[in-house]
Amino acid sequence: MDSVWTQTVTPPSFEPLQADLKTDILIIGGGIAGLLCAFQLSQAGMDYALVEADRICSGITKNTTAKITSQHGLIYDKLIHTFGLEKARLYLEANQAALEQYRVLCQNLDCDLEEKDSFVYSLNNQREIEKEITALNQIGFHVEFVSELPLPYPVAGAVRFPKQAQFHPLKFAAAISKNLRIFEHTKVLELMPGKAVTSGGTISAKKIIIATHFPILNKHGGYFIKLYQNRSYVIALKNAPDVGGMYIDRQENGLSFRNYNGLLLLGGGGRRTGKKGSGWRELEDFARRYYPNAQEAARWATQDCMTLDGVPYIGQYSKTTPNLYVATGFNKWGMTSSMAAALLLRDLILGNDNPYKDLFSPSRTVFRPQLAVNGLEAILGIITPTVPRCPHMGCALKYNAQEHSWDCPCHGSRFGENGMLIDNPATDDKRM
Repeated sequence: MDSVWTQTVTPPSFEPLQADLKTDILIIGGGIAGLLCAFQLSQAGMDYALVEADRICSGITKNTTAKITSQHGLIYDKLIHTFGLEKARLYLEANQAALEQYRVLCQNLDCDLEEKDSFVYSLNNQREIEKEITALNQIGFHVEFVSELPLPYPVAGAVRFPKQAQFHPLKFAAAISKNLRIFEHTKVLELMPGKAVTSGGTISAKKIIIATHFPILNKHGGYFIKLYQNRSYVIALKNAPDVGGMYIDRQENGLSFRNYNGLLLLGGGGRRTGKKGSGWRELEDFARRYYPNAQEAARWATQDCMTLDGVPYIGQYSKTTPNLYVATGFNKWGMTSSMAAALLLRDLILGNDNPYKDLFSPSRTVFRPQLAVNGLEAILGIITPTVPRCPHMGCALKYNAQEHSWDCPCHGSRFGENGMLIDNPATDDKRM
């Protein structure tokens, strides 16, 4: 089950930590968010080190669909109603700045960056498309209504974002990481103020960034109630059309389309991790119906941390941890959000002003409707009397027959049939 990215690129390898270490900034997590934090701090001349429990980009990053866009579903109408017009504008600006930073960096990198228009479509509700366009017009960003798309079914309408991008994430990660100070196979065993005990030694640091997808520290920040995880699936098809852009259904469980190197990447089957869903079967059925001459070249799955309000948590880990930072909750838009996070965290650590600090603050209000859903799932998972249990917070695990794994519906940890940890926030293997 390798993605098209892992089939074509193996990121560089790094030695594990083998002694105690002192550094100004410690970054925990070697996915794209952690690597970009390290890269930005390196460019600023800062003393840093990054530790990764496995290999860099061995988790979520290798399974992305690698869209770089400010169009995150039909989000801007919602942002205006939730946060107001000015913060909606800041959200767009932060992501456009991230997109531009990719453009600048990729000018001198071989990472298959392509400029593409991005589209969010609705199958049956033109009104919601029109509302999103009105919201973006209020913000001052020019978009277009599109009534027809090169997809195999009619749509009620779509919002077209011009001049967005897509790329090969592992080529990009390999290029920016080769000169960074990275220690692989170095697992954090205990985290304390200014110190991390790892499998290779104790690291003392003035500031620490946790970029582990789902934050690994439970006793601060309340991330176990502020986040849930969503699983989604992709198949890569040969002999399928080139759709010429990036497309996603406005429905959370709808389909997405983009091309890479002669392949059509068809995504969908989304569901909350630990819940039943159609997964790859839905994509296979769709391909058989609409692309009968296509052949499957690859398939993979990924999962994303989802926040209470649709905006990532980037900044100080909690109000009581001034030297601890976090980047999480990218809501399926990890490539753009990772760059936005790296730029913001760099400024926070350097003491520079950043206009996006309050927008992304992890300490903003949690009183959103999703909070009750997350709380209910946690309670149900804890009181369910079956085994095995998740070592993260003791929730009952559910068997995922399609992927032959044990998944946690509370917080999204996943384990192989042998009990070995696949995805966090758990840090240990499952228990019976």
